[in-house]
Amino acid sequence: MPRLTADAYLDHLRSESARFRDVLAACDPAARVPACPDWDAADLLWHLATVQRWWAEVVTARPTRPEEVEPPRPATYDELLATYDEWSRHLAEVLAGADPADEAWNWSSDHTVGFILRRQAHEALVHRVDAEQAAGLPSELDPVLAADGVHECLDVMYGGMPPWGTWEAGEGLVRVDVTDTGEELWLRFGTFAGTDQDSGTTYADEEDFHVVPAPTDVDLEPDVVVDGTAQDLELWLWNRGDDAGISVAGDQATYARFRSIVESPIN
Repeated sequence: MPRLTADAYLDHLRSESARFRDVLAACDPAARVPACPDWDAADLLWHLATVQRWWAEVVTARPTRPEEVEPPRPATYDELLATYDEWSRHLAEVLAGADPADEAWNWSSDHTVGFILRRQAHEALVHRVDAEQAAGLPSELDPVLAADGVHECLDVMYGGMPPWGTWEAGEGLVRVDVTDTGEELWLRFGTFAGTDQDSGTTYADEEDFHVVPAPTDVDLEPDVVVDGTAQDLELWLWNRGDDAGISVAGDQATYARFRSIVESPIN
């Protein structure tokens, strides 16, 4: 599945960040965030502000990882908005001035500015939806960005492979069809094992899946086909929407395996 251009990701980062800000500027700071029930609107605003500040620091310090220092939180909502404006603008500026192919630290196996650019466009998109849900407003997603987000969610957030882990392919194929943009993603179940070097947590033969190339055997059928529009799939996979717009055909036991993975929280 082809990615968007760097310019497209940057444009989406700017527009999604601006919409996020506009919605929260008119929102009750105490409004709850449905997908993150421990947060109110002020917490959501501070979260994205600090995320964008951190990744601006990472891009500026590339290729080394900067020291992570928690900044003091402003005391008032107006100060939160002003701080967000500053840090969000700075992130867009440093990304605009960097080559997407430049090496830059991040937690994935793709140590490039391009990974950060893509990830932050989707970070802003998902939290823009959070802002709209907190404010009681409907959400409309750009289909092309949302389809790319479906791929990123399945391939990176659920199917990514840390350098300290191993994966062994198993049985079971799922195909995810994005009905309004025409993309299809094939997923193969397997088992993951390894020890997280940061937390010390050990994983032993835990079931997950990887995005794999479409089979060359045209007669090979997936065990399950899951389909929906880019928006419905994106919101469902990120637990920002229900499965009302999702259709499923095939083996229900395989679908239950898939659903048990995508319903787990994303770290």
